[in-house]
Amino acid sequence: MEILISIKPLLTVLVPLLVIPILVSSSQKPNVREAWIFGAGFVMFFLVASMVPAVLSGSKIVFTLFELAPGADIAFQVDGLGMLFALVAGSLYIVTSLYSIGYMRGLKEHGQTRFVSFFALAISATMGAAFSANLLTLYLFYEILSLATYPLVAHHEDAKSRISARRYLVFILGTSIGLVLPAMIYCYHVTGTLAFSTAGIFAGQLSKPAATVLLLMFVFGFAKAGIMPFHSWLPAAMVAPTPVSALLHAVAVVKVGVFSIVRVITGIFGVDLLAHFNLGVVVMVIASFTIIVSSCIALSQDELKRRLAFSTISQLSYIVFGVALLSPSGQLGGVIHILMHAFGKITLFFCAGAIFVATGKKYISQMKGLGRQMPVTFAAFFIGSLGVIGLPPTGGFYSKWNLILGTLEAGQTIFMVVLLVSSFLNAFYFLPIVYQAFFGKGKDDLSGARVKIQEANLCLVLPLAITALASIGLFFFPQMFVDLITLGLNL
Repeated sequence: MEILISIKPLLTVLVPLLVIPILVSSSQKPNVREAWIFGAGFVMFFLVASMVPAVLSGSKIVFTLFELAPGADIAFQVDGLGMLFALVAGSLYIVTSLYSIGYMRGLKEHGQTRFVSFFALAISATMGAAFSANLLTLYLFYEILSLATYPLVAHHEDAKSRISARRYLVFILGTSIGLVLPAMIYCYHVTGTLAFSTAGIFAGQLSKPAATVLLLMFVFGFAKAGIMPFHSWLPAAMVAPTPVSALLHAVAVVKVGVFSIVRVITGIFGVDLLAHFNLGVVVMVIASFTIIVSSCIALSQDELKRRLAFSTISQLSYIVFGVALLSPSGQLGGVIHILMHAFGKITLFFCAGAIFVATGKKYISQMKGLGRQMPVTFAAFFIGSLGVIGLPPTGGFYSKWNLILGTLEAGQTIFMVVLLVSSFLNAFYFLPIVYQAFFGKGKDDLSGARVKIQEANLCLVLPLAITALASIGLFFFPQMFVDLITLGLNL
């Protein structure tokens, strides 16, 4: 493998960071402020895209910022896994920036400059996590992301927002400091390095009990992944504006959590060590419990964003589940679900926000008949639902198909039942919403009253249409992302 030294990974992290002072100085000129947001987003994405050919050719791009201790650098590395995550987060940041304009201005939200500034800081931290070369750098950007998103969760500044934001911070920081930090220190003590390696870093230096405890500390410590019982921060964080819920709680924050677990399983422990101790099954049991229980809870939620939140908890565990299968198809299905779920779920969150801006309605029981008045929004909601359920013609089918193949490859057919049951549950909590929206009769229909409802503004509708169509496109054209994962995991 050719190693290329380049400053591009660092520039990708710095671009959204450096634009923040300009955003603050443009607070009285919203059009100028938004122009800078888009400019930074496109420059950042261009930097990411410019590295794709090198990564696909089998090269690895690296850049070391400085060394804290031997084997513990603040360093960047662009491989297949990091590139996949960066492409997802970078592209959806641009789309969400457009959506944010329609949402924040449509509702005349306060603190818009503060909002976009912390949003930029959050995407900078996400890119840092994606391109981390070792566990120390990943941990650093994980914590920066936690602090950057606290003001976004507390944006409304009312009692409910403050309580939810405090719970968010306690769960996210408490678990990472209490579990991940000591686990990371122990790893460094035993091995003298924290660099990611497909063979793992322990080389026979761990007993099974030590490996089990250490693995569980990482799995539960990266609480952004929403593994039960450290999941309740995620539904509580739905008090944030919908753009926050969409990008940060369907893509960036939660995906950094599962991405961190993927990195630990594949780059710190390594597949061979986990297979030798049969520890993949332990993680699969935990993930399976989260998948089924959170899906059942989602069924009972009438508030749309809370149903989406519990659905997210379930879907995140698909990713952890797939990687823990330790089989080629299972790992491919798990990692590519980062991409497929991101586009499906962000579409659903975009639709929820558009419905709220256009109608003021946030409860599912209030949405009967809305599909006939907002056909584009609910058609996109239907496509996003198919993506999360895992049905064609959406990319979600590809990831879940590989997950099922992965259970067969690993000889874990009992866990295939978990995937099938959870997919049925997904259908039960999404498809009735679409049916009632298009064919149900709301109170206005029954009373004969004429209430004029139409699609939300273009800045809201265009992003949800783009992500819905992208979900379909990923069904037909997943190969580049498959190649990135294959290179990243050495499958």
